[in-house]
Amino acid sequence: MKTDVLTLDAKKAGDIELDDAIFGVTARADILHRVVNWQLAKRRAGTHAVKFRSDIARTGKKFGRQKGGGGARHGNRRSNIFVGGGRAFGPIPRDHGFDLPKKVRKLGLKTALSAKVADGKLIIVDVAELKEGKTKELKVKLEKLGLANALFVDGAEVNENFKRAVSNIPNVDILPSQGANVYDILRRDTLVLTKAAVAKLEERLK
Repeated sequence: MKTDVLTLDAKKAGDIELDDAIFGVTARADILHRVVNWQLAKRRAGTHAVKFRSDIARTGKKFGRQKGGGGARHGNRRSNIFVGGGRAFGPIPRDHGFDLPKKVRKLGLKTALSAKVADGKLIIVDVAELKEGKTKELKVKLEKLGLANALFVDGAEVNENFKRAVSNIPNVDILPSQGANVYDILRRDTLVLTKAAVAKLEERLK
């Protein structure tokens, strides 16, 4: 499919041919759901923990008489049935990540890109560069493009001035092409790709 290429000042700078095998895939909500779950599970810290019976520093001495106390014959106060005792079956530090086939991950990225195209939320710009890393300058350009909530994806490297300016604007992010992922694409309203990003993504997803 052919689409227009714009400058950051919202002027036309030619057009570009997008690969239908990457930007024209049928929408698959199930694939997107699997990939997003995989991404979010992988980044969980998994550092939650409780103290079990063996971790509690309390006496193990029998605290009552064997008979005549009117209660059970308890000994160790570290038991989980007492206040201040250990937890039973509580969470322990662990890795929440799980495996997802490479083909599914690749299809998920293709589906996310295609979903933006289908919704008319994909913009191609020639370059994402600024002469000075001024937020004010970038805000003017974003207003011309009609962007308030967007993800920019550049080529192998991100322009430092552009990155510095973007860092001060809420709901606008920038990533190199290698960092493009399903979750970040879906969480922003509009996806903005540079021509270099398109080339890198097509090379990566062939």
